[in-house]
This record gives sequence, structure tokens and C-alpha cells, in this order.
Amino acid sequence: MCSWMTNVAFGQKECLLFPRLKYEFLIVDQAKEKSTMEDPSEIIQKLHLAGKSRTVEEDSHQRIQVPAVEHVLRKILEDLSNEKLIRHKGSVLDDARELFLQADPAWLLDCFQNDMSDIVQIYVNFTAALIEYSGLPRCETDSGELPDDAYNLIPERACNVAQTLKALLWKLQARPEQMTPHVTTVSPDSVLRAILPQLVIFCATHCEEKPWTNAASRLAADELLAAAVHAVGCKTIIELLCGAEEEGRGALGAVLHLMKPHMNKNTWKSNPATKHVFRWLLQKVRRPWLAEHLDVVLPPSLLFSDDYRTENKILGVRCLQHIIDNVPAAELLQYNRAQVVYHALYNHLYTPEASLIQNVLSCLLDLLPLLEKSHVIRGQQRANRYDKVFCLILTHMEVEDKIPLRRVYAQHLPIFTERLGIMVVRHLKRLQRVILGYLEVYDGPEEAARLCVLQAFQSMIQQAWPRMSMRLEVLLKSLLKFIYDMATDQGPTPPRVKEELLQDATHCLILLNRCCERKVTVLLEGVRQSCENATVLDCLQRVQQDV
Repeated sequence: MCSWMTNVAFGQKECLLFPRLKYEFLIVDQAKEKSTMEDPSEIIQKLHLAGKSRTVEEDSHQRIQVPAVEHVLRKILEDLSNEKLIRHKGSVLDDARELFLQADPAWLLDCFQNDMSDIVQIYVNFTAALIEYSGLPRCETDSGELPDDAYNLIPERACNVAQTLKALLWKLQARPEQMTPHVTTVSPDSVLRAILPQLVIFCATHCEEKPWTNAASRLAADELLAAAVHAVGCKTIIELLCGAEEEGRGALGAVLHLMKPHMNKNTWKSNPATKHVFRWLLQKVRRPWLAEHLDVVLPPSLLFSDDYRTENKILGVRCLQHIIDNVPAAELLQYNRAQVVYHALYNHLYTPEASLIQNVLSCLLDLLPLLEKSHVIRGQQRANRYDKVFCLILTHMEVEDKIPLRRVYAQHLPIFTERLGIMVVRHLKRLQRVILGYLEVYDGPEEAARLCVLQAFQSMIQQAWPRMSMRLEVLLKSLLKFIYDMATDQGPTPPRVKEELLQDATHCLILLNRCCERKVTVLLEGVRQSCENATVLDCLQRVQQDV
């Protein structure tokens, strides 16, 4: 029988017979080993399925008992795993949800002469079976991705599963105070703690916009997650995962332990959601809680970043940056963890993908301060990782002709120049060549690369000012040519962008003038006398007026 809910007529009334599941819902005295069918209304009263608190009078000569909850759940598990019922599993979930909505909490937690751990394990298995029903198809390809039409059935199934699990949570958090005497029940908290890791993974799988979700499934996942947070007495998902400071650990350790078998190099691509669930969990956890799980979260992040697909590399690098930002330096330096991360990031600098380079350079800027101490020390500073990365950036910038990559490199050039400090003089010849070369190339209406290069120009002057006087002639000619080109440009560059470029270039002239003992002011006198462009003259006037 596929539909477990049947209407049975009794005289002039129809009563709802609660899910029979092909099992006897009435069990007469076990000594007789004989089943009989009773009035469904009496069953509902005994299980409190009607939601009323009426007291059921004991009938000593009938001695009727209701089936144990473990038998009910096991029968549901059997039907969910029965491939012959594949078309009717939606109705199985509907009846399971109805069971949780109407059943008395005391009955749901009754051990019925079983060990408490057995009941808890039954709920764990039941939750796992529901989540597996809405699970993503296994991916057998090396790409780790499936076509979108492979997920057509997932959103609806996820909604049904979320509603069923939400009903279970609602009943578990009821925590009935009046229990039947001489009846052993398992603690609702024990069941909640046991099924919570699976619930978190399920919600993380379906709460974001992905090919296997839609608006309804995302809403259902969010509501289930909120119900789980409330059921365990927490205020936020972060508190659920990390625990309150005064109460100790949260559920993150159990969740990561459950995910660990699916995050090794042979399994992580089998489920397209695994990497996204891991990233979602990782971003929820910050200082000081993440350090405790460093040995678990670092290997998958490195594994994702080492993949051949760019999107997986970016995801892995973002995970690594989150770890770097939220784990104490001492923990990262221990066992050469930071060194391993550095080598993984450095190798990505050879990849000609702008989006990846953007994330890698940002991550390196967070990591390098942990590996390298301050440059302000006595004596000559040896070349370090800052120099190595900076040298490679300059090498790529000199030959790069793709505008997106030029913008990414230019964006990070001022920061690296400032970080190197006076030690930038080691790279001054190449840095000057790169900056002056980029100033000559149009970068599009927004001029993102040239704006960043002018910032690097200013940083170079400030950090290596003792060397500027011997390079003054070349730098001054390049800046004056750039200012004139901007002043006479009739291209599509917006006026606000032109004004910003002219301001930055003028500031470079002012900085040069300051560090070269006002030599720039003297040299500009001849230019002012021969120039007729008002914009150029205004820029030169500002240099002259600088005190």
C-alpha cells in the first residue's frame, strides 16, 4: 500500500487511521502474539496524535499497547530505501511529517525497553536517509560538475525533507515536563546533538543560489536552519557552530568530522556541493574558534586550490585567506604550515587568470607579514619572500598585454612597494620602467591601471627618496608628458577620471620637488614660459605653490 493514510468508516463517522506502514499499529498482549485492529480514535488518544491532553483510561482486560517509535521509523527507512517505491517516496515523507506533527513527544522519545543509544542512532539513521533522498547525484567526471538538468528533482525533494525535519525539531524542542511513570525516555537534547551535524550540512547545501536550488528550497533550508538554531537554544548560527564562550564547544567539530571522508582527493569531486558546504562553514567561523580546527580545515583548502579548474583554485585561495586572517600566527608557523601555504600561493602567480591572481595577491599580502619580520633592522637586509614575489610581479607586468591582468597587477603594486620600504631600491630600475611604461598606455575610460600606477609612483618616491635625484630628469619628463596628454585628451575618459589622474600626477611632481631640494621648481620655470595650456599651467602652479 503506497498511501499509508486511509479513511475507515465507523458508523456515521470517518476516522483517520494513522500510518499503518504495513505494520500492525495495535499490539495486543505480547504473550498472545496476536494482532487486532482497534478503533483509530483510541490509537490517536493513546499516542496523543490528536494533540489533546485527554487522559486515556486503562483497560485492564484489553492491555493494548502502541508500537514502539523505533518500529515506525525503521519501517519508514525501509520504504525510503525500497527502489520499487521510488514514485511514492514523496508520500512516505508526507506521512513521516504528519507523524512528527501529531505524535506526542513522550512517545517519540520512549525507549520501549531499548537502550537509549539505540533510539538516538535510529534518529540519526532516519535523518541521514531523508537527507540522502534529497542528495545530489553522484558525479563521476573529473570536472566535479554535472549539467543543470541533472538537478531537476532536487529542489522539490529538499523542500519536503526540510519540512519533515523542521516538524521533528519542533516536536523535540517541546520537552514535555509530564512524563508517564515507569517509562524511560531519551533526552531530546541527545537526539538534537546527534542529528545536528547532518542538519547543518543539509542546510548549507541548499541555502545558497546553486544549480540544485530554487527560491523555495533556499527558503526551506533557511527556515530549517533557523529552527535548528532555536531548538538547541542558540541565538545565531555562529553560536551553534562555535558555542558560547562560557559554555565551550559548538557543533563545528562534529560537522567537520562528518564531512572529512568526503573531502579527500579521491572523493571531494563526487558531490558538487561538498566544496561549497565547506566554504560556507569556514566563513562562519572566525577567531578564536577556528584555530582549534586548523588541522581539519587546512588540507581541504589546499586541495581545492591545487585543482586544475580556475573556479576551484579561487575557492581554495579564499578559504586559505580566511584561515590566515582568523588563525593566530603562532599556529600557522608551527610545523611550517605557513610555508606550505606560501608555496601553494606563489605557484599560482604563474597562472594568467586575472580573477585568480587578484585573490592570490590579496592572500599573499596577508600571509607575508607572518613569514617576514620588519625591514627596519640594523645592517643589510637580505632578500626575502617580499622581494621574490615583487620581482615576479614586475616580470609579469613588463610583458603583460591583457588589460584585466594589467589592472590586477597595478592594483597591488602600491601596497607591495610600501611594504618593501627602503628595500624597494633593489628593484628600482625595473619598477621605474614598469611605472613609466604603464603611464603611456590607455586603460579604458575608468583608467584603473594608470590610477594605481600613479599611486605606486608616489609610494616609490616616498620609500626610495634618496635615489630620486639621480633619476629626476627621466621621471620629470614622463610626468610632464602624461599631464599634457591628459590635458589635451579628447577621448571617452570622463572628466572626473581626468581630474583624478591630473591630481595624482601633480602630487608626484610635488613629492619629487620635496625630495630633490626644490630642483623641480627651477626646471619647471622654462616649461611655464613656453606652455599655453591652461590645465597644464594650473598643475605647474600647484607645484610652485607647495611649501
